[in-house]
Order: sequence, then structure tokens, then C-alpha cells
Amino acid sequence: MNLNMMHPADQLVMFMERIYGYGMTTTSGGNLSILDDNGDIWITPGSVDKGSLTRNDMVCIKSDGTIIGNHKPSSEYPFHQNIYKVRPDLKAVLHAHPPALVAFSIVRKMPDTNIIPNVKFSCGNIGLAKYGLPGSTDLGEKIAEEFKKGFNTVILENHGVVVGSTSMFEAFKAFETLDFSARLQIDAKQMDANIVSLTDEQIDWYKAKQVADMNEVVINNYTSDELIARRDMCNLVKRAYNQQLFTSTQGTFSQRLDDGSFIITPHAKDRKYIEPEDIVKINGGYREMGKIPSKSVELHREIYKMHPHINSIVIAHPPCIMAFAVSDQELDSRTIPESYILMRNIPKLDFGSIYTNEEKTAEVFKENTPIAIVKNDCVIVTGDSLLNAFDRLEVAEYSAKAIIASRKLGEMVKINDEQIDEIEDAFGLVK
Repeated sequence: MNLNMMHPADQLVMFMERIYGYGMTTTSGGNLSILDDNGDIWITPGSVDKGSLTRNDMVCIKSDGTIIGNHKPSSEYPFHQNIYKVRPDLKAVLHAHPPALVAFSIVRKMPDTNIIPNVKFSCGNIGLAKYGLPGSTDLGEKIAEEFKKGFNTVILENHGVVVGSTSMFEAFKAFETLDFSARLQIDAKQMDANIVSLTDEQIDWYKAKQVADMNEVVINNYTSDELIARRDMCNLVKRAYNQQLFTSTQGTFSQRLDDGSFIITPHAKDRKYIEPEDIVKINGGYREMGKIPSKSVELHREIYKMHPHINSIVIAHPPCIMAFAVSDQELDSRTIPESYILMRNIPKLDFGSIYTNEEKTAEVFKENTPIAIVKNDCVIVTGDSLLNAFDRLEVAEYSAKAIIASRKLGEMVKINDEQIDEIEDAFGLVK
């Protein structure tokens, strides 16, 4: 999807639908704007249901101040205007009130952007704007002052968050990533866990990791089975994204094909709108012409080479599992029989394991170890099919969520060793 070819009004509708649909704002809350090439500001209207906006509801404020539209612009239009004045490099502004970030705003603390690399990449350093009356000139000036300092993301005291960027997608990506980070930090705190942050050097090292250097090959023919695999993969990627198991440009799926090659999701493509033609085929050391695979492609190749029982791999960043990844807590599968059957042993691997020694990391995924958590990074899930791997991912996240909730109720009672033996015998699990 080429957003540059979408009218600003259509972009505002599309991204407000995503924000509202994922519970990141309310019917009356939040506002978005885009500064177009003519110098006009397109903005969401005030007092109109955010769950049913159309392009005809959007308001245009011309560079001379003339307002065109069927509604009044958002009452918080002044701070959008102020941001564009002090930061001419920005072309989109997003403001919303997701509960996790509101939680930080009302205790007047900042989310830690060093707990996983992608937060720092997407959001940079975070500013904090002093409290001001919504819609007031005072609030607009306070927010603009933070953007003037160079911040692109600003938490508002007792209010929410404002993000500015070069496009609405980039603003949304930063907003979504920061909200994700805030949610997993809250989950970790609910467990009274010690949160472990990355150093700036670790983050810089991770950022420097490039997409695998692979030669290209022209692929003209696709079997019916491969076309089905591509379609099914896209459907599950979208499903995983809609369930917030990863963010818009993170999350990797791959599937082995009958000829020994495999298909994998592309690097940095919006997971919400991924299509079969975006999927990348990997055959030996070659990638499909004109496409860039996910950066973890070499690990996928090693896992498939080493383990014939594995036909699918998912790398994801679900917030509840990630609360374990960024803390000193272990994710134990001995909660309910389904969790143990699908998850089994869940080792924690060192940060950077995906890229430093792919062969050693691949060795972990034996039949009794289908899942591993990588500290401050992700969870890796394997399966004998794409649906099996996805099911394991869902069960792992639901189990992590249940464990976090249980900490406030009492001491967790695990399934004991005798019961584990009974489960393994009944379901024929490899010991």
C-alpha cells in the first residue's frame, strides 16, 4: 500500500480506525492531522464519533486560516498548528489516550525506551509536557516547546501522548510501539519483577545489524501449494497483528515448502496490509528478486536445516510474554495441561542470539522445546505447521497473561511432576 498516493482525508480515516479499533482511544478522544504539500492542515473533527468517521468528516484548514469542512476542527487543533510551526520537518501529528500511556501520564513517569531496541528506534527520547487545559493556547505552547527541543514523542501530564513524524504511518508506528512498551512494563511491574534495560551500546549494535546479504533469483512460477501457503500466511499475520501479538513492522512468519525452500515475511512492511505478493521466497542462499526478507532469515534457514520436524516459525513480541523477556521472571508452562502440551520447556536466550550465532540458537528447538524467549527482544515459536506455530504463540501469550493476573490473587500452584508424567504419557510427548 502506497500511502503517498492516498488523500490526507483517507489516511486520517484509516489510521483513526486502527487507533480506535485497537482500544487506543475513545469515541470522543484523540485527534490526527496531516500537513500537505500545499501547506494546508487536514485534521479530524471535534465532537464526531471516532468509531464511524468518513473522509467527508475531515476538516481542512488552509494556510490562510480558512476552514473548509462539514464540522469544526478538533478543539485541540491549536497544538497541532504550533507543532508544525516549530518543526517544519514534521508532516503528521497524532494524539490519543491509550490506557497504558495515560497510566504513565498520571503518575508523571516516562516509559523506559531501552527495554527493547525497537522502542528507541521508533520513538527516540521522550519529552514530558506540563499539564495544560485541553484545547487551550497554554497547552499548545507547552507541547510545542517540547517538540522545539527535538522530541518527536511527548507524554502530556494527566492527559495522553502526542507523536509527530514525517508521515502518518511513521507517527502511528512510534505511537503503537511506545504503547506496546508501556503495556509490557506495566505487566512486568504487576509481577513485582526486576526490569532489565539494554545499554545504549547494545541498542546501537542491534540497529547496525543489516538484512542478510543474499543473492537474488528470478522466480516466475509458483505452485498451487505455495500460493495457498502465501495466502494462509498473510491471513495469520493479519490475525496476529489484530490480536496485538506484534506491532505493524515487527513480527516474522515463515513456512517450509515441499521442495526444501521456504517463504518468509518481508522486512519493514506494514503487517496490517501484507499481501501474498509481499512474501519472500528463500531457496538455498538466494532470495526472491526485488524483495527483502525479515532480518532473522538466517536463523529460520538454520532451524529448518537442523530440524525436519519443524515446518513453521513465528517470531513475535506479545506484551505479556515480553514482560518475562525484559525481566528476571521465568515463563513456566506448568499452569494448565494445554499450556504444557503446547509450550513444554521455555528457555531464555541471551539478547542478540538471533544474529550472533544462528546455528547455536537453532539447536535449542528440539521436540520438547518448541518455544524460546530472547531477552529484551522477542519470543521464537516453532511448529509442524503454520497454524500449529500460531496456536502455540496464542497459548503462550494467554498463559503469560494468566500468570501475571494470578500474581495478584495468590501463590501459583504448578502442575506437579507426577501430573506432568501423566500428561506426557497420555499425549505421547517427547520427554
